Amino acid sequence: MTMVTVVEVLSLLLVSVLWGCTNPFLKRGTEGIENVAHANKVSQLLAEVKFLLLNVKYLVPFLLNQCGCLVYYYTLSTTDLSFAVPVANSLTFLWTLLTGKLLGEEFGGKKAVLGMFLTMAGITLCIISSMDDKDTVKQNVTQPGQ
Repeated sequence: MTMVTVVEVLSLLLVSVLWGCTNPFLKRGTEGIENVAHANKVSQLLAEVKFLLLNVKYLVPFLLNQCGCLVYYYTLSTTDLSFAVPVANSLTFLWTLLTGKLLGEEFGGKKAVLGMFLTMAGITLCIISSMDDKDTVKQNVTQPGQ
């Protein structure tokens, strides 16, 4: 079993914070884009891109979110995928819900809380399962021919 370092865990936590906490701000930053209207699809696309790039309420969270991507790709180079992907994605979901709630968004009530617990339980089982499989494989390799 590959040991996960404290730096890798903190990196994944940083990734999840950068991704999860920026999601509600990205949503707010896109408010008003539905009012951008142009005659054809190409000019519509260009007008929407211009709207987003000149909108600080969108651009700042977007850049922070992309910093999370950089940290994530770096962390993937040293961390086992079966650990990194579920941890980063599940914690991102939780940070998004928490940040949205702090910003006054609808939380989803008991179903959202149940979803958070089920997500964390599933991720925990996934990690434990992959650890047990690796331990079994390691034992079989180190103790041949019994």
